[in-house]
Amino acid sequence: MKYMILLYASQADYDAMAGTAKDKPAWSADELAAMGAFMESFNNDLVESGEFVDARGLAAPVHTRRLQLQNGVPVVTDGPYPETLEVLAGYTIVECDSFDRATEIAARISNCPPGPGGAEGLFLDVRPIVDGRDDLEL
Repeated sequence: MKYMILLYASQADYDAMAGTAKDKPAWSADELAAMGAFMESFNNDLVESGEFVDARGLAAPVHTRRLQLQNGVPVVTDGPYPETLEVLAGYTIVECDSFDRATEIAARISNCPPGPGGAEGLFLDVRPIVDGRDDLEL
């Protein structure tokens, strides 16, 4: 079965990585490189185990557009969204034998170098990917 590991961050986290945050310390080039090296190794390990399907990071929330239906008309709002503290920052898709195995894989992300602000409060989700509506379990 396939599972999606969803990683979250805030606009402030992206700003800290870019060195423009007002309330978080800026990431150094070495800290950014360490995070990149960790994620590359993490993905390579999954490729070697045969569990890797795909992984991508997403652009900062400031580069987001949200579409919401209002009175039957799609309304576009540019990001970031002050009412939203955390947004999807990236994802990894794995194919493995069980939900527990997918959770074990996701837990390894906690070993990623945290950057200058630490990793306290970091969270991610693990969700099964369905192949069709017959697979939906409510």
